[in-house]
Amino acid sequence: MTRRVAVIGGGSSGLVCIKCCLDEGLEPVCFESSDDIGGLWRFKENPEADRASIYHSVIINTSKEMMCFSDFPIPAHYPNFMHNSLIMDYFRIYADNFQLIKHIRFNTKVLQVKQRSDFSHSGQWDIETENQDGKKEKHVFDAVMVCIGHHCHPNMPLHDFPGIDTFKGKYFHSRDYKTPEEWRNKKAVVIGLGNSGGDLAVELSRFTKQVYLSTRRGAWVLNRVSNGGLPLDLAFNRVLHFQQKILPFNLVCSIAESQVNRRFNHALYNLKPNHRVFSQHPTVSDELPSRILSGTVQVKPNIRRFHGSSVEFDDGSVVEDVDLVVFATGYSFSFPFLASHVASASENKTSLYKYVFPPELDRPTLAIIGLVQPLGAIMPISEMQARWATRVFKGDAVSVKTQSTLFSSLSPFILKMVNHCVTMSPLKQATSSFPQ
Repeated sequence: MTRRVAVIGGGSSGLVCIKCCLDEGLEPVCFESSDDIGGLWRFKENPEADRASIYHSVIINTSKEMMCFSDFPIPAHYPNFMHNSLIMDYFRIYADNFQLIKHIRFNTKVLQVKQRSDFSHSGQWDIETENQDGKKEKHVFDAVMVCIGHHCHPNMPLHDFPGIDTFKGKYFHSRDYKTPEEWRNKKAVVIGLGNSGGDLAVELSRFTKQVYLSTRRGAWVLNRVSNGGLPLDLAFNRVLHFQQKILPFNLVCSIAESQVNRRFNHALYNLKPNHRVFSQHPTVSDELPSRILSGTVQVKPNIRRFHGSSVEFDDGSVVEDVDLVVFATGYSFSFPFLASHVASASENKTSLYKYVFPPELDRPTLAIIGLVQPLGAIMPISEMQARWATRVFKGDAVSVKTQSTLFSSLSPFILKMVNHCVTMSPLKQATSSFPQ
């Protein structure tokens, strides 16, 4: 009998999960709470609650060569770094080519996913869903793939900003930002130097009177274009990866930081962070240094307090008559439909075996796909995770429990040798707090 797999979410990870299920002869049913595919990459003028949202100008930070799925290259005439509309076009032709849409139930929200009473034997799950008309249904599935991403719940740490309740201008999270035109000749403060913060500071600086970019700890800023004009991520080849494996971490960081500072010295721009370049996710921005040089973006430290329309920074400087504050302060993730003993998030962290499987389950029939923050494209990683998970569901790959039982039965000496030779990974933390 064909094993039924529930796929929760119809974004990039959800689509490739449907494809991998079909490749393995499984029967996928995808539940997507909106009316379309695409997840994060689907632009909408009005953000919807508990759903990812992007601004109109978003261009991906990874090249098409590195972000495409392995068996479906992005069309050659597409640019190397694609606008969000082209990414959506790619997802549509990918879904059409492999006939994925017919396996998706749109406008269907997953309310609850829980283990069946005989889970230790069957590994099955009870799932309750609700459609847009309020009709609830209950289903039984042999396995579940969670593909909800980590850009749904905006992090707004207002308690860290005294006086924000007195602010006379407008403030919102970067998730709610769409276009810059309405802020022409205004003063804006952008809080946070992740990718969104860098992008919005640059874009707003073309329209506003002045942009102030507030950052607590700075960031290493990379650009999309590498030596010779090639996409930067094409330079991260196997030779460099091998060097990172054999050379001391601090030496590798020093070499990379020297290269990054050759483009612009981060200390001179008040951007140099305390952390090493490979310790946290970098910021990608081609234009930020030139906007700082032109004075249209001024880098500021953390905000000390708000008072009316004034903003005071930790260095004692005060900016008057601020019209807009954008909190580019990241996101938090959670699994509201799962019991806490199955998978839970605390301080934006969760424990997953090899970043995929909750380790405490009796049967490895639930996989969380795409919950990673890589230096590079997430789509190929989601594909590899989906391939492995579907083969575990099918029984063609060694499961977590089987692997644990196998290795625990070995003598200590043999176990030590095996660990040394194959580098058996321990339980790892998936997706630590995202950069701000």
